[in-house]
Amino acid sequence: IVIDGFMFVEELLAHPQFRAYSLKDVERIVATNDKKRFKLSAHPEDGRLLIRASQGHSLPVMDLELKPVLAGSPDCPAEAVHGSYLRNWSSIQQEGLSRMKRTHIHLALGLPGEEGVISGMRKDCDLAVYIDVFKALADGVEFFWSDNGVLLTAGDAQGKLLPKYFSRALKLRPTTCCRKIH
Repeated sequence: IVIDGFMFVEELLAHPQFRAYSLKDVERIVATNDKKRFKLSAHPEDGRLLIRASQGHSLPVMDLELKPVLAGSPDCPAEAVHGSYLRNWSSIQQEGLSRMKRTHIHLALGLPGEEGVISGMRKDCDLAVYIDVFKALADGVEFFWSDNGVLLTAGDAQGKLLPKYFSRALKLRPTTCCRKIH
């Protein structure tokens, strides 16, 4: 793996788990993935094809082409949503959202299926935790846009997005409010 998270497609296809796939398969998957999870690029020196995940890394990746979100900028959302599971709600209420072993906490601009929402939440999530982005930014929490439109944050120094930034939480099946925050 190169420092910016890319690896050579030929090395990926040589792995036993991927030997049944071809370069055409990889190109088709990247082109047709509805969440735009992967990016292809040519190596600058030899032109060999490289691939990486757009976000979701468990290893630190130096250059993901992340765009910082600045308070007051036109692309700064007032609110974003993180998908989770009701079984985790008690812990989330106490400790906040955690990036766990990942580099970032992933957020979307809305729920799956809403207009303009491409990625950012698993479809089987049964809990939506809404984040007051303005409040978190005002406290120094940094946010970034990935190149596939997912809002990312590393959270605080402990990798957490604290409950004080929660604006509301919704139980998704059926849709009822778990916690109202005023």
